[in-house]
Amino acid sequence: MITVDTHQHFWEINRFDYDWMPKKSPLKEDMIPNTLKKLTETSNVNYTVTVQAHQSIEETKWLLELANKNEFISGIVGWVDLTDPKIGKVLDYLQKDPYFKGVRHLWHDEKDEKWILNSGVINGLKELSKRNLTFDFLARPNHIKYIPQVFDLVPNLKGVIDHIAKPEIANKKIEPWLSDLRKVANIESIFIKLSGMVTEADLTKWTIDDLRPYAHHVLSMFGYDRIMIGSDWPVCTLAADYEKVIETARNLIGNLDQNSKKKILGETAKKFYDLKI
Repeated sequence: MITVDTHQHFWEINRFDYDWMPKKSPLKEDMIPNTLKKLTETSNVNYTVTVQAHQSIEETKWLLELANKNEFISGIVGWVDLTDPKIGKVLDYLQKDPYFKGVRHLWHDEKDEKWILNSGVINGLKELSKRNLTFDFLARPNHIKYIPQVFDLVPNLKGVIDHIAKPEIANKKIEPWLSDLRKVANIESIFIKLSGMVTEADLTKWTIDDLRPYAHHVLSMFGYDRIMIGSDWPVCTLAADYEKVIETARNLIGNLDQNSKKKILGETAKKFYDLKI
């Protein structure tokens, strides 16, 4: 059974400015492929999808270089300026590399929570859709209500919600996350990542039972062919090591039949990101 970790990051602290990290964050050290490869082997993870952590074309190019040098990296979700009138030329360049699969923007860090509905952004998303490229929605619960509007404007977009939209697990808060996500789940073309949950729980005291209600809702709302797993390494290390996160993901889907597990652990990721694995 092939396992694809659809959400992990790399960074070299002196290469780019990761201003989203607190000054004294334990994350402020180089996180590179050699380190992750050992962890994936221990956890029986076959491939990963590397997701941007710095909003620049330069980082996207660097991640593509890493993918071309490391067999376990099966795809790159990079960054482009979606509002750039010349986005087509930028994508022409990036799509020369077969490892370039899609785009992410740090939406949840934008001051305007409606940023995604900006006409320039929508035009950029239309360009992604036209090229069959993916878009990762980095959203918090207050952002979810805007996602159906995006699909009204860009109905053929290949979209996926990162980290189940970051519900307030530590506070055991379900609403309005659940009601708003249910509306999104009714859109058959949108996918979701069972990822990033441990860092939304109590970082030092979380248990799998804290995560179960949220995973249960995701599993019941989205078809198993629209769900993928992701570690969010190395961000996850604020709450758990890589092996624990992957083990937890497998446990959360442990009651499913083998065919459903195959989809969630790897087959859906392969189709969604068009991975050559």
